[in-house]
Amino acid sequence: MSSPFHRLHLRISKLVDKNPLYYGVPFVLLMVGASFGLTAFTRTRYELHDQTVQTVTKEQQLGLDRARKPFDVREAYFKLSSSNSSQDEEWDPSAKRIPRPAGVADWGEAPTVDRSQIPTTVLQERK
Repeated sequence: MSSPFHRLHLRISKLVDKNPLYYGVPFVLLMVGASFGLTAFTRTRYELHDQTVQTVTKEQQLGLDRARKPFDVREAYFKLSSSNSSQDEEWDPSAKRIPRPAGVADWGEAPTVDRSQIPTTVLQERK
């Protein structure tokens, strides 16, 4: 009443019990074969990495790194401060000003306060 699979299993188990090379050799062959099979994938990975590392930026290609001088904060400060002073001397105030409304003095007018709008508590605190 045993099935053909059961009989096959019994034969294989008797062979393996007698000689362990029946499962050891295929295992070693599988490991060595997988190692050789994966070399193609790892080679592709490292070649792609080398291509990305070796790409040259436009700045490096034009050689701008060698021509660039080191940055100095003091030099930048003096350069900016000198350019601002020259702009102040050339500035024409009449070019941007608008005429004052009629009846307003040159220095402007002081704001007038209507005392009726101020609460009485504030007025008492001022006295």
